[in-house]
Amino acid sequence: MLNSKIINWYEFNKRDLPWRNTSDPYKIWISEIMLQQTQVVTVVDYYLRFINSFPSISALASANEQEVLNHWQGLGYYSRARNLHSAAKSIKDNYKGVFPDSFDEIIKLKGIGVYTASAISAFAFHLPYAAVDGNVYRVLSRLFGVSESTSSPKGKKEFQALADELMADAPPHIYNQAIIEFGALQCTAKNPDCEVCPLQAQCFAYINKQQDVLPAKKKKVKVIDRFFYYLYIYNDTRFLLQQRGERDIWRNLFEFPLIEADNKIELVDLINSEAWETLLKDIKVEVTERKITKTHKLSHQNLHIEFVHVRIENYEFEKFKSLISVDKEVAMNYPMPKPIEMYLAGK
Repeated sequence: MLNSKIINWYEFNKRDLPWRNTSDPYKIWISEIMLQQTQVVTVVDYYLRFINSFPSISALASANEQEVLNHWQGLGYYSRARNLHSAAKSIKDNYKGVFPDSFDEIIKLKGIGVYTASAISAFAFHLPYAAVDGNVYRVLSRLFGVSESTSSPKGKKEFQALADELMADAPPHIYNQAIIEFGALQCTAKNPDCEVCPLQAQCFAYINKQQDVLPAKKKKVKVIDRFFYYLYIYNDTRFLLQQRGERDIWRNLFEFPLIEADNKIELVDLINSEAWETLLKDIKVEVTERKITKTHKLSHQNLHIEFVHVRIENYEFEKFKSLISVDKEVAMNYPMPKPIEMYLAGK
């Protein structure tokens, strides 16, 4: 059977990953959320640190949001961390701190969709749910010649049916790990090593030379450009931060005071802008440096970021009522977007 070939391949080729050495649904849940939109090599260290700091549902539920975001800092897509925190509180309140053991209850938790609920159900409780992520979509599309888009309702239904059929009576916790790993390492998005693939004799894409065609390409989402001018307002020991709002990227994280423009502007125009005047009115400042950084790419946005150093006297800090004066030695206690974190770290 095809599933036994995939499982045999997995036994010889699987990576030693920390979340594969446990059946604890809490730890599996953490790993699955971290692995969304993030590469395995990046996740490992974050996962180990996170589990060390929050070893249980109770520990995570009892932490404050800023602690959780601090441990998530650098992974991006911070709504994942907020949803984890919220769901942990829900499990503590509604399930007496015990992770639910049925698909129907797991999927009710905030931030958990069909794939994650299926993965936890299979990995932790050995329930017969086939988990279909991007790796699995790719394997199934090439293996069975499915050209339907993975983002369409029809496509999702078709791929799920194929995944269920392919799993058949195989152990769910082993099969799901195997086909996900197979897609990640063997049936890769670019340059799959088809010549040593154990499924080549049955693979529609290999037989018909459609490896580059399948799976069907998703329609590109329009990417917008934003121009961020961060003001590093500082003296020898302190600088200013502000907290971002609820309705934009990096929700509730801390950043330098920001002036956003519609396009690239010169420093003299920035200094003469209404936003500069509003922020620094009646403040004696010295513009000491302007640093241009590379573009920071998000899923649907390109952020063109520049940092402007603005030195002020110590007594001037008191005039910024809506901003936070931060001692440089403890600045990293505040959860920050990746560009701010890296800038402070000198990277």
